[in-house]
Amino acid sequence: MTVAALLPQAASADVAKAECSSCDAVCCRLTVVLQPEDRVAGHFTTHTEAGLHVMARDEEGWCVALDSKRMCCSIYESRPAICRRFRMGGPYCLDIRADYADRRARGIPLVLY
Repeated sequence: MTVAALLPQAASADVAKAECSSCDAVCCRLTVVLQPEDRVAGHFTTHTEAGLHVMARDEEGWCVALDSKRMCCSIYESRPAICRRFRMGGPYCLDIRADYADRRARGIPLVLY
């Protein structure tokens, strides 16, 4: 069973059509672990508490290489290997988009004090 089959009809249509022109760049909020062969400028990277070399994120959780005005990667030609392997519309992409759509549908949780 596909992820799209588990979603309500409207959400299913949105997830099934994973295209650059309609993407919210949800994958640009994932942790990107860099490999030794990746050649990314140091100001785009950081290290986690566990010592992993990763792409840095801004205050809102977005990859710092994301061009937020155009919603595209500013280092596309030299992006990390893991980003090169990430296939738009592939199973992992659809899972991430479905989770994102589900979170958006649930809204911001109400916390009472």
